[in-house]
Amino acid sequence: MIQEKRVDKINYYLDIAETVAKRGTCLRKNYGCIIVKNDEIISTGYVGAPRGRENCIDLGYCTKKKKFPNIRHGGYDACRSVHAEQNAMLSASRKDMIGASMYLVGKRVDTGEYEEGSNSCQMCKKLIINAGIKELIIRGTRYGEYTIIPIEEWIKKDDLLEGKFTY
Repeated sequence: MIQEKRVDKINYYLDIAETVAKRGTCLRKNYGCIIVKNDEIISTGYVGAPRGRENCIDLGYCTKKKKFPNIRHGGYDACRSVHAEQNAMLSASRKDMIGASMYLVGKRVDTGEYEEGSNSCQMCKKLIINAGIKELIIRGTRYGEYTIIPIEEWIKKDDLLEGKFTY
């Protein structure tokens, strides 16, 4: 038997986040997220409608796309889904999130490809900062590629004050 090369720790956690994304219910993009502290998974989250509400896959259409057919980024108020990061943070206590790492993987539903330029939206960024998470690790457009974002950078460089945000 030939033993496969052991996966590194970052891709191990990103692989788990990618598996979590498979539970997502969005018709456009599915994200999976895990929060890890001291090498222990604290919580997981995926994209989906609030508990008790119908998901877009059950409705058969994307409410955001129906309301804003030409918008790619933004228009989050028209989206039925709670973001993966938000769901992961809702399932964890703040004391467990302080100093933790968040792993995020996004894939397009139509192509199955990793979402190019993945990052958290402005609302998620604010929540991540307040949760005390120390870094966000996002899978790139190819397996094995990832970006590590120290959350301290978001605190020091406020996108909202620089006008770098979408509606």
